[in-house]
Amino acid sequence: MAWAIWITGLPGSGKTSVVREVAAKLKGKKLRMLQLDEIRTIVTPHPTYSEQERDILYAFLAYTAKALTECGVNVIIDATANRKRYRNLARRLIPRFVEIYVSCSLETCKRREVHRIAEFTPRGIYEKSKAPEAAVPGVNVPYEMTENPELTIDSESVGPAEAAEIIVQEIKRRFNGT
Repeated sequence: MAWAIWITGLPGSGKTSVVREVAAKLKGKKLRMLQLDEIRTIVTPHPTYSEQERDILYAFLAYTAKALTECGVNVIIDATANRKRYRNLARRLIPRFVEIYVSCSLETCKRREVHRIAEFTPRGIYEKSKAPEAAVPGVNVPYEMTENPELTIDSESVGPAEAAEIIVQEIKRRFNGT
């Protein structure tokens, strides 16, 4: 049976870099990465980042991951998911589910975000957070921590390759070597 892992954390915490490394280490496995920023370009090409829009997008993301795992495809979800309810929906829908929190200070996230190169991720998120209508997790809207994520990675002390190795070992441990 397939599994899903949700790699969450603030924008700029290093989620996408870690996801890419995990996928590279699992090359050859039946695997699909779901990046919310990529999905958003199709579903909401002119995003408002409203609470209602996020509710819809995260429910879509959780359901898509569920459907893929039911078809035997392992899934890595790359999404901030600032509300616990988004991640908890996936946890309820997907029997073999792990939440991984990428921990990083807001100051480091802001510094990294300025220089990051990401295909789908909007640039200047933290600069835009100064606008009155902004809705940036950890700045203008809350980021709700899960009380007990299955794994926490401190991306200020662990690089993406090392983080990926830790995650792959956790996947193997939890899901019997798959």
